[in-house]
Amino acid sequence: MESLDLFSEDEKFIKGRYLVTIFHNEQNLYSVVRIKVDETNEEFKEKEAVVTGYFPKIHEQETYIFYGGLKDHPKFGLQFHAKHFKKEMPQTKQGLVMYLSSDLFQGIGKKTAERIVEALGENAISIILSKPSVLDEIPRVPPDAAKNLYEALLEHQGLEQVMIGLNKYGFGPQISMKIYQAYKEDTLSIIEKNPYQLIEDVEGIGFGRADELGIQLGIVGNHPDRIKAGCLYVLEQQCLQNGHVYLEAEQLLEQVKQLLESSQAVEIPFQSIADVMVQLKEESKIVGEDKRVYMPSLYFSEKGLVTNIREIMDQAQYADQFPESEFLLALGKLEERLGVQYAPSQKEAIQTALTSPLMILTGGPGTGKTTVIKGIVELYAELHGCSLDPHAYKREDVFPFILAAPTGRAAKRMAESTGLPAMTIHRLLGMTGKESLDSEGEREIEGHIIIIDEMSMVDTWLAHQLFKSLPESIQVILVGDEDQLPSVGPGQVLKDLIASNMLPVVQLTDIYRQADGSSIVELAHEIKGGNLPADVTVQKKDRSFIKCQAPQIGDVVEQVVRNALQKGFTARDIQVLAPMYRGPAGIDNLNKILQEVFNPKKEKRNKEFTFGEVKYRIGDKVLQLVNQPEKNVFNGDIGEIISILYAKENVEKQDMIIVSFEGTEVTYFRQDFNQITHAFCCSIHKSQGSEFPIVILPVVRSYYRMLRRNLLYTAITRSKKFLILCGEESAFRTGIEREDDQKRQTTLREKLAGIAEVPVAVEAGTDMHEEMSYEDKLFMADPMIGMENVSPYDFLD
Repeated sequence: MESLDLFSEDEKFIKGRYLVTIFHNEQNLYSVVRIKVDETNEEFKEKEAVVTGYFPKIHEQETYIFYGGLKDHPKFGLQFHAKHFKKEMPQTKQGLVMYLSSDLFQGIGKKTAERIVEALGENAISIILSKPSVLDEIPRVPPDAAKNLYEALLEHQGLEQVMIGLNKYGFGPQISMKIYQAYKEDTLSIIEKNPYQLIEDVEGIGFGRADELGIQLGIVGNHPDRIKAGCLYVLEQQCLQNGHVYLEAEQLLEQVKQLLESSQAVEIPFQSIADVMVQLKEESKIVGEDKRVYMPSLYFSEKGLVTNIREIMDQAQYADQFPESEFLLALGKLEERLGVQYAPSQKEAIQTALTSPLMILTGGPGTGKTTVIKGIVELYAELHGCSLDPHAYKREDVFPFILAAPTGRAAKRMAESTGLPAMTIHRLLGMTGKESLDSEGEREIEGHIIIIDEMSMVDTWLAHQLFKSLPESIQVILVGDEDQLPSVGPGQVLKDLIASNMLPVVQLTDIYRQADGSSIVELAHEIKGGNLPADVTVQKKDRSFIKCQAPQIGDVVEQVVRNALQKGFTARDIQVLAPMYRGPAGIDNLNKILQEVFNPKKEKRNKEFTFGEVKYRIGDKVLQLVNQPEKNVFNGDIGEIISILYAKENVEKQDMIIVSFEGTEVTYFRQDFNQITHAFCCSIHKSQGSEFPIVILPVVRSYYRMLRRNLLYTAITRSKKFLILCGEESAFRTGIEREDDQKRQTTLREKLAGIAEVPVAVEAGTDMHEEMSYEDKLFMADPMIGMENVSPYDFLD
């Protein structure tokens, strides 16, 4: 392998021969090895050294140079932390012959090695790795031996060569490993041909990083690969970050032009971008329809969702299935048995649900949605003569009731209120979190009636996966509050379904929790209407307002929490919510403060792991950040750290954190620690689908960018018993007055209602190049161009 002089002469290094591996993680390549020291420019006098860092398995009797620095570990003593490394290759022909004729390369004796080195010179290894066919041109090198030599060199040198080559381009070891896992030995050739491919294939690499690499490789200006990457990057970022399902063609053209010109001082003509977008359409990388541009996965998800809903709505057997007299008689018996009196709107909701193939139930807090859900289930069982006990059914029988929600906590609430089993939508669909969202392994749900709660949290992708798995004969009840925050993912499914006027919708407006004198519910409904009560800062029995400014938020929240703990509340009962992560009133700072309140460090008792700037301890309250259905834990679930194990204490030889989520224990290794975060304070978005006895909500002007009515409404409706507001009344008022001004661009409502724009007609003889805009030219073609032999589900990822 050719020697690469990549590092500064004054960079600290340690060179030595490998002795033993103390620890090696195959997934992220984190390694701890011991070497015999040959040379170093550190003040280090020992004959052996422990080296830590990210590198592949290294081999016996081989010499490596590690670049980094010495650090004194509190437990394991002095270690050399390596940031880069390279293998010391033989520098002479004689050394190279000895290396190639060693036991590492079967079938290559000394004479064969001499012939190879004589023919290829001292750079023989790098030449063979870049062009293995050169061995065929060397006399008396058996084909099998040549093949074995190349494969062995690839095994021993390939990853190292890639890691060193990526370091030359400025990539650190962790991101380099991700890149290598995507492309293997073809890594360098792929990224040197098109560095922008990294954006699509490697998580954590955005357009800016790829563009820097492109400049190094001479791919600049209006190069088609650069423009393609810019188009796909802008479209994906706008959809994933802002919740859009599509962008207008004009929007996309302008934003791509701005992106490309801002990172390089060069003008990019609109025509160049439009030409590339046509190419992307032909390559099925984007879908165009009515001057709109979609990611294929979102286009087909929205279209498929409309098809599935229409198929369910076309059922006729549910119309007037039971005479009204029979329904009213059964309802009266149910009221008598349960000791309740349903209000007229609740009766309407139950009857509509039982006589419609698909119905939406919506309403704010305290309006009785949970009561109606229980009534639907109970009356369905009464009218159909079926049991609500799952154990009463034989193995071959289908339990008719399916209850699901987007989060584990929302599903648990459903189960508690109905007495029936409930689960997350992901678990219902059999998703493991690793599969792509396509039709392979599609799971058809068995049941007669399905109720989905917290439907406002369900995005377009998940809604499509759910509905395409439902049999046409099932009755569907969607429950949610359209005034809450929309889904984190693209789309606004519940809002669009209601706005389409194509489905039966029952909206509960009467507030029943007011009987308990809940001023929290009253406040929520005032906010929903865009009003801030004059007495918002007045102390109530279940809520209060503490006036303070951003720098004081930490102290105020700490004092409120300490008072609550003294009154017997626990960390599970108390939830601090905030909209932003940074700053003195941000989530990160509040979590540091609250950890010292709820779970302070106790000498010798509390084990502790440091991960980035976060210290994890046994007893910490943590939040799951990604769906892991195979472990029965989902994004937004809150758990408690019950065990911490250091690498030397377990058979896995890895640092481990074990978290209990309501009795479900999940193990995290160090490479998984980014899947959790502290939950003493969490974002309002992450709190959706949950309720807490006490909610503490800071609202200050430094949150201005995030303050919206639906955000504050969502936060306040998380509180069951007590709400403590703290901050500035003016900031609170500003948030309530500001509606969500970032309207999501979706076409679900239009598609469901059958509304479509008519494409612009072009008369014969018209000079389209002059008369039509770039976006007109782009979308005059059939949106299915180039997709004749492609299934829509090929694009769901």
